[in-house]
Amino acid sequence: MKNTISCVRMIEQTQDIDRKRTLMSQLTLVYISLSGNTQSFVKRMSDYLSLKHGITCRQINIKELNHETFQVDEPFVALLPTYLEGGNGIDNGDVEILTNPLGDFIAAHDNYKRCFGIIGSGNRNFNNQYCLTAKQYSKRFGFPMLGDFELRGTQSDIERLAPIILEAQKNFKQLSN
Repeated sequence: MKNTISCVRMIEQTQDIDRKRTLMSQLTLVYISLSGNTQSFVKRMSDYLSLKHGITCRQINIKELNHETFQVDEPFVALLPTYLEGGNGIDNGDVEILTNPLGDFIAAHDNYKRCFGIIGSGNRNFNNQYCLTAKQYSKRFGFPMLGDFELRGTQSDIERLAPIILEAQKNFKQLSN
């Protein structure tokens, strides 16, 4: 009887380890892409993480949801381009346009509680407005801004941001347990 209980505990512990390994080998990327730049970056990041780290990425493109929301059950990273109305990003021109559905999705069902960070994209030609929307989301929802990339991003951006994302995911999961 005692040996049977020990075997059951060992099996349960092994299953728990396997579940944790599976969770660490998955990453959810929630994003919105209007011109295709962010979508291109997400695809290339997913391919890189799969090839270099054996991680399977789930991609949720908010634009394809037509303003539908649902609860994201696993921790995720958000990626967002910057679209603002005119101005300079300091005195004016800091009002988000076009990407609001991502903010609505993150707010819905308390999804922000499972977001472990955000990555912004934009065009550096816009100076203070560069990645401003991601900075605003970080402040609004209380999760960190993990980094940024310009336009479609480069391979160097992917290699720079991948370990930051994975570390943030690991830390978030440790705090959640």
